[in-house]
Amino acid sequence: MANGQLNLLFSFLLFVAIIQFGIFLVDSVPKVPCYFIFGDSLVDSGNNNELITKAKANYPPYGIDFPQGVTGRFTNGRTIADMIGELLDFDEYFPAFLVATDSQISKGVNYGSGAAGIRDETGSHLGGRISFDRQLRNHNRTLSRLFHLQHNTTFTNEHLSKCIYIVNIGSNDYINNYLMPNFYATSHMYTTYKYATILVRKYAQQLKTLYDLGGRKIVVFGLGLIGCTPAEISIFGTNGSPCVESINDAVRPFNDKLKPLIDELNHDNPDARFTFINLTSISSLQEGIGLSNVPCCKVRVDGQCAQNTLVCPDRAMSVYYDGFHPTEIANTLIASMSYTALSPMDASPYDISQLVRL
Repeated sequence: MANGQLNLLFSFLLFVAIIQFGIFLVDSVPKVPCYFIFGDSLVDSGNNNELITKAKANYPPYGIDFPQGVTGRFTNGRTIADMIGELLDFDEYFPAFLVATDSQISKGVNYGSGAAGIRDETGSHLGGRISFDRQLRNHNRTLSRLFHLQHNTTFTNEHLSKCIYIVNIGSNDYINNYLMPNFYATSHMYTTYKYATILVRKYAQQLKTLYDLGGRKIVVFGLGLIGCTPAEISIFGTNGSPCVESINDAVRPFNDKLKPLIDELNHDNPDARFTFINLTSISSLQEGIGLSNVPCCKVRVDGQCAQNTLVCPDRAMSVYYDGFHPTEIANTLIASMSYTALSPMDASPYDISQLVRL
């Protein structure tokens, strides 16, 4: 695609994003009764703040463009989860699990945790984190609180079945597990294909647990182009390629297995509405529209922003804020294309706007 076409496409995507988020400002009646967020640092809104861990972002320059400043979000502004909440017309951002009040939990909770993975040991070398299994247990605790408040199981189940659930996890099972042979045994034990098979098998059990806990409209994000992140490029080098292709090749079997998993979950549970968001497809488009992949902040050895350092002045021209995490502008494009897919490759069998109407 020629540069002129790419610039035109970028302008179009920004226009779509502005229109979508502009609608949010006018129409503040939520499209669904509640919204629950699971995942890792791509969606974390502060769950790691009180943990003893290196994986936390509760210091500047994180949050430099966020209305509430520093909150524990691993970006300069809003996360993908924040923006999807806006597109769903909620009028406030969703609280981290540990601080969510009784009045807030009926609308939704954010369980995301930096360094968390599908596997429990993932990210352990960084310190504390809340794995997906623990996030599901925390969600069960939320449901117990909801049941206690509502005193009506039927109402609660009906309420939950209309809600949107997003799950964005799995990157750390590579970044902070399989790709760290000095800390974790997985790459010594499994080929990339076998590891993906084991990982997806566990993921399937976890997603079924979320269904058993009342989730029906469940959005599952695939993994992006991990080999194109500045941190992985710095560690592994590219041999002249734009990205670390060996890493993208290692992650590909996991992504390839996700859509069939979604189809299987929908087939086995007829009232389920699981859907797959193809972050590789969306990330590929981002990589092609000319945004810089140089980190916007000065990064530490682990790829996170060094504290209180200066950041690039034009953050709308960068994909990455630090060595791993997207800028707000990149998150805007991902959220917009997840909500309203530009291609059948981006979302299957539904985009989020379609899921809302089911």
